[in-house]
Amino acid sequence: MSYVDKTLAPGEQVVFRTRLSAIMFVWPVLIGLAGIVLLIFNLGDFVNDVALALLGIAVIFGLMRYFSFISSEFAVTNQRVIIKVGVLRRRTLELQRTKVEAIAVNQGLSGRIFGYGDIVVTGTGGTKEPFRQIGAPLQFSRAVQIASG
Repeated sequence: MSYVDKTLAPGEQVVFRTRLSAIMFVWPVLIGLAGIVLLIFNLGDFVNDVALALLGIAVIFGLMRYFSFISSEFAVTNQRVIIKVGVLRRRTLELQRTKVEAIAVNQGLSGRIFGYGDIVVTGTGGTKEPFRQIGAPLQFSRAVQIASG
């Protein structure tokens, strides 16, 4: 059972849910591909050692990203905004939707093309909470506006 589902109050319903974007796996995949290409060309012992090191780095980096990916949740309910990121070092944000002043969405060109971006949730009192590389950030922002409306 997810963190969001465990923390729902009686009568509270999830109206929108998203995760971190799969774009976070681009660098581990590229590093792994570089290692594979070097192994295929078999340019000598030193280059093969570098290729194996690149593959090892890609696996470790990819696993770290995978655990972040599966452990992060972003949800809008009819009462709250609930965000949880991290495994070993958990960071949560649970704001009553009436306490959300704004959600800023920052997307570069690649974010617009691939549907990811950064959000900054601003609560009453000026509290600003940034979250990077979430999937569907504009839909998340709209869901907060609609739920608050």
